[in-house]
Amino acid sequence: MYDKSSKMKTNRWDDHYSRRARDEKWLARSVYKLQEIDEKFNLIRKGDRLLDLGCFPGSWSQYGIKKVGPPGKVVGVDLTRPDRLSSPNFRFIQADVFSLDLEALAREIGPMDVVISDLAPQTTGVKLSDVSRSMDLARQAEQIALAMLRLKGHFLCKVFEGEDLRSFKAEAAVNFEQVRLFRSQVTRKHSREVYLIGLRFVNPPSKV
Repeated sequence: MYDKSSKMKTNRWDDHYSRRARDEKWLARSVYKLQEIDEKFNLIRKGDRLLDLGCFPGSWSQYGIKKVGPPGKVVGVDLTRPDRLSSPNFRFIQADVFSLDLEALAREIGPMDVVISDLAPQTTGVKLSDVSRSMDLARQAEQIALAMLRLKGHFLCKVFEGEDLRSFKAEAAVNFEQVRLFRSQVTRKHSREVYLIGLRFVNPPSKV
């Protein structure tokens, strides 16, 4: 007997953007979130040096590689290597973002023009826990961005909406000329994710 419920479960995440991503040879539907944000805020330009935190499965780095072109460079950081992504101007660093030596990383690959983060926790379904873990990742992404960005560089990170979001935005506003919160049209209807965009970094680390 044909089981409709089984088919619905199988196709639960197979929406318009997922099918479009496959057709257009992107590695994940999340690429359209970055594309939407980039087109609105003009984050990534030809020749830029871009750091992608939580880069697996690779669609954001894939988009970044196309935008920066041969003069630019994309560095991806994740625990899992995006094996389907290969480019002469892409470098992968296998690491936990919480264990990165930021001073050493800045010397090795910095400074960067753009730092982007699509980091997300393994969700538990417990709202307070998921939001808290997402905020921890967002704050770590911000610390990495502050260590890596050049003057006037840009920062983008995902975070789940919660009571600490306002204070997180206020903290970011100290280091950027403009800070915006943005919810992508590509984000699934019941998701709590939003993106914080920090434009034009004003407080780069001093050089010793």
